[in-house]
This record gives sequence, C-alpha cells and structure tokens, in this order.
Amino acid sequence: MPNYRYDHLHLISPDPVTTAHFYEDYFGAVLRSVRTLSDGRTNVELDLAGWRFMVIARRTPEEAALSPETVDSAFGHICLRTDDMTSTVIQLQAAGVPMSPVKSPRPGVKVLFLRGPDDVIIELSERDG
Repeated sequence: MPNYRYDHLHLISPDPVTTAHFYEDYFGAVLRSVRTLSDGRTNVELDLAGWRFMVIARRTPEEAALSPETVDSAFGHICLRTDDMTSTVIQLQAAGVPMSPVKSPRPGVKVLFLRGPDDVIIELSERDG
C-alpha cells in the first residue's frame, strides 16, 4: 500500500489575497507565494504552523461545472500526497472508487481527484523530490 501524508488544504475565495491577509493577521500564517494560474485565477500559498494552506479564486458557475469544485463552497479540497500514484490508482480502481484521470499540471507533479464521504473532494498528488 502506498504511504500517504497531508499535503495541503485548499480554500475558495472571491478575493484570495484578502482572505490570506486574514489568516496572516489573526492566526500568524506566513505568506509563501501569490501566483496567477494558467486559467488566470489567483492562488495564494500560506504556511500556518507548518500546515500548507492554499487560497484560490472562485470559479464561475460554468467553470465549476467542469471541475471538482462547487461554486457555493468556501472549502475546495484536501490534498494528500502519495509516494506511489500507480499503486494508488490500481487500489482505487479495484475498490470501484470513481476518480478523475491522472493529470500532470507541471513537470514532476501528478494529481487526481475523487469524492470522499459527504462529498468532500480529495486530491491525491505525487511529486518528484
């Protein structure tokens, strides 16, 4: 069985930078990066007591219909990192768990999404290094 560990939590916000400042101002989070994704949305990365938090701009309803996110939620997904994506996929397929295809958003990174209990979106990622 592959090993899993926490990677990040993704929050959805109409204004990711303002949301990130809230976590900085009130909870001592440290801003790690602000970047623009390939679809034009802003993604902010924070470190909160060693926990990686991401805050991403909300998708339009049309975009959300094609993604794992919902439009009305402030919680995007939790990401767990695996050390063996191939075994992970085999295990999930054998159990009949519906999931997205594995994608590579950038070199050295593989991700897939699935819905857990209570409609919680779970991202599984494998990263080189």
